[in-house]
Amino acid sequence: MDDRVGHRDPRVPEQRRPGSPEEPATLRFDVLGPVRARRGDERLATGSPQQRALLAALLLREGRTATAAELIDALWGEEPPSQALAAVRTYASRLRKVLDPGVLVSESGGYAVRVPAEGALDLAVAQEWAVEAEKARTAGDLSHAREVLNRTLGLWDGEALAGVPGPYAEAQRVRLEEWRLGLLESRLDMDLEQGCHAEAVSELTALTAAYPLRERLRELLMLALYRSGRQAEALAVYADTRRLLSEELGVDPRAGLRQLQHRILRADPELAEPSASTTEPAVVRVRPAQLPATVPDFTGRSAFVRELSEVLAGAGDGTGAGGRVMAVSALAGIGGVGKTTLAVHVAHQARPAFPDGQLYVDLQGAGPRSAEPETVLGSFLRALGTADSAIPDSLEERAALYRSVLDGRRVLVLLDNAKDAAQIRPLLPGTEGCAALVTSRVRMVDLAGAHLVDLDVMSPEEALALFTRIVGEERVAAERKAALDVVAACGFLPLAIRIAASRLAARRTWTVSVLAAKLADERRRLDELQAGDLAVKATFELGYGALEPAQARAFRLLGLADGPDTSLAAAAAVLDLPAEDTEDLLESLVDTSLLESAAPGRYRFHDLVRLYARACADRDEPPGERGAALSRLLDFYLATAAGVYTIERPGDRTVVHLEPTSYRGLSFGERTQALDWLFAEAQCLLACARQQQSGSGLRRAVDLLWAAKDLAESGANAKQYEWAATALRDAAQDAADVRAESRARTALSNVHLAAGRYSEADEEARRAIELATAAHDATPVSWAATDRGIIALGQGRYEEAEKFLTTARDGYRADGNRPGEANALCNLSRLYERMNRPSDAVTLARQGVDIYQQLGLTLRLANGRYALGVALISAGRLSDGLVQLSDALEMFGSNRQRLWEGTTHFRIAQLHLADRRPAQAAQHAEQALAIGFIGGDLIRGSVLTALGRSLHALGQSDRARACWHEALSLLERSGAPEAVEVRRLLAPLDAS
Repeated sequence: MDDRVGHRDPRVPEQRRPGSPEEPATLRFDVLGPVRARRGDERLATGSPQQRALLAALLLREGRTATAAELIDALWGEEPPSQALAAVRTYASRLRKVLDPGVLVSESGGYAVRVPAEGALDLAVAQEWAVEAEKARTAGDLSHAREVLNRTLGLWDGEALAGVPGPYAEAQRVRLEEWRLGLLESRLDMDLEQGCHAEAVSELTALTAAYPLRERLRELLMLALYRSGRQAEALAVYADTRRLLSEELGVDPRAGLRQLQHRILRADPELAEPSASTTEPAVVRVRPAQLPATVPDFTGRSAFVRELSEVLAGAGDGTGAGGRVMAVSALAGIGGVGKTTLAVHVAHQARPAFPDGQLYVDLQGAGPRSAEPETVLGSFLRALGTADSAIPDSLEERAALYRSVLDGRRVLVLLDNAKDAAQIRPLLPGTEGCAALVTSRVRMVDLAGAHLVDLDVMSPEEALALFTRIVGEERVAAERKAALDVVAACGFLPLAIRIAASRLAARRTWTVSVLAAKLADERRRLDELQAGDLAVKATFELGYGALEPAQARAFRLLGLADGPDTSLAAAAAVLDLPAEDTEDLLESLVDTSLLESAAPGRYRFHDLVRLYARACADRDEPPGERGAALSRLLDFYLATAAGVYTIERPGDRTVVHLEPTSYRGLSFGERTQALDWLFAEAQCLLACARQQQSGSGLRRAVDLLWAAKDLAESGANAKQYEWAATALRDAAQDAADVRAESRARTALSNVHLAAGRYSEADEEARRAIELATAAHDATPVSWAATDRGIIALGQGRYEEAEKFLTTARDGYRADGNRPGEANALCNLSRLYERMNRPSDAVTLARQGVDIYQQLGLTLRLANGRYALGVALISAGRLSDGLVQLSDALEMFGSNRQRLWEGTTHFRIAQLHLADRRPAQAAQHAEQALAIGFIGGDLIRGSVLTALGRSLHALGQSDRARACWHEALSLLERSGAPEAVEVRRLLAPLDAS
């Protein structure tokens, strides 16, 4: 143990008040690890092990006095030395000199440590955080509870009281370790409650290996495996546990573990997903006054109801926050989102708090002629008992009289459908005990002191509940999936759901599926969403009609772009305006609730509003301007993605061969910013590419896929990338554009290869080479030849693999593409490793790594180090191989290449197996399964084989057999020769 004076310990930062650098640093203590005392960042000398044992015993008493006899017993137990009392006094004296004055005190014949400040003992901090986590969990805030528990567990620095002798320290070590494991189990339990089962498997596998007799960890592992679709392994964990407990302790598994096994065997549906319970607030039935009737089928919105009810209740009983004279709550949201319905419902609930009455008015703010405040005040004054003859003419006088009449009363005023803050200011009460509830499509940011509430669409559960209440439980239960499709097509907008449900309820011959089919056609959806005097389109039309010309143009053009949202820079490209002007327009649309601010600098439409915006563009925007807007967006994405590609791959000449662009993209100062942009824009970028399936944008859209190939290789966006590449390949084929088709097929080949679909990848690459050769487009030939070489390598066709990879290498060299050449060399290295030529494999991999290092490539260098690590392992140099693979793993992680990260975990697992470290091998194999990997089912079979070997070496034979059976199924389906070895491994286990 290191107890050097002056040693720096960064675990708990020193806290100082700003502006007081001369203050002495706070004294702090650690017991959740080696026993330490620190003053700021300086570690203090706490002496011999027995002296630290004395300090630990005093710290763990949390300020209470320990007698000398108790301390002697703590340090030496039943056989203390003859000079024990003198030793205790010596230790105390030495510690007192090191610590601050007044910290170690003598009293009543004993000693105590007075911890000088809150948070000065790591154990006390851990206890406080554990309580906070439990409160958060009880309140249903699992995310916060998990975060706090992770912080708590992070306070441990190895074994508690490490190196401290004595029976007391040993007993406390056991207690603290048990507490730590309990906290860890609680956090893992919450991980599973939040659906993080796949990620938890790796950690639980390592923990069950470290604590094999701890049944709760086994139970959590079974549940995590089951929820990850690995039922056979989950049951195998139970079998391993039962055998272990019987052999080691002579007992059976506890009841909870047995019950979980039975539930897994009968596929209990409640096990499939984490359960989450919410407590709905009690609904209080109230009598309306001037309020409209509340809807009988009001559904959901419990959080908003609770929030608004608390504000109104505080105003009604005079306990409002901050002594506010009057409470004002302003609800804003898109038309049809249910602002009025919610406000009326809350107002009815708040009726007992306002016994002197409730006023209501529809201010018609969304229409062409909104209500005049003077007229509204006249109506209110009459409702409050003021004679017509006493009502003055001017707005100012009416407002003053209105406030005077309300003085001393407790009245709730519901101002519905307000135009803006100027309209409602004269209508606000001015006395304590009154409150105003305002609804508007405009956010009342300029209404001083208002409690602002942004009302969003319903959750899917709330939407389905509303639909069910209107249509009827029986019809919905029979076609639940179709019902979910209906509410999704309605964009979870309450008005749209109510219209759709009302239409269905009125048509007994319709099924839910009939309605879902009608709403599936986006071109007709808005027309279908009308019933009687209710219509979604009419609601949106009111908001659109109130826009200024520049706002209306922005609304129309932004609605043309596919994708979940739009960044400010992309919107500026669509509108062909400077970023500052674009932001002003977008923020003004947000204020009208026709556009949502998804995050700072990002904007999105509600699905139905987007359809309406496109309808407006078709009706009001010239076709040439619509096409030009989308062309600018495509240019923006292509130019920016090409810049990211250049930063990520210095020296790669692929960007030279891309289609030129007219609109400039963004520039980035460093690669992290560039990658952040690419992954943040992934869905929007791919949607833009997929949208350009005809005309002049087709080639640029295909090249956009090339520039954004990191999205496919990362695995995070592989499916969307594949959809876009398939659509563009088919479009290019229909347009007889050989160049675009060859490039689209090359992109598709890369996706299929990463997923392990070798036959599809090989066919796409073969056709890409034919088409590119005919189009005299050399770049796709090198790309596709690389893919064909890798496929041939994976299928054991080594001569063909060498031919294709050599073609790729020569093509890259002819183009002067050094990163491409390095990639070909690394792939040839993998080939020679398979051909049992380890020396050649290492040489070629080093050549590839040298090129990557010369060019300053980070991501590609990770691929090079991966190839070099595999080659070194084949040469028997395991420690050198582990260094390379560990470096590659870190680089893949920092570059967000999840599939390559998982693949590298698999290789490291193989290395640990070869070096007879099964526990480490199992952990890396589990991480590979949780993350994913390049190669699809074929590699998954190999990973499961390695995991089975690791588990078998750890004595978990039942779970190993489950892994091998699944691996055998995958390998046989892939036609892989490795299936023979798995059969050999299974034979003795199946025979027994």
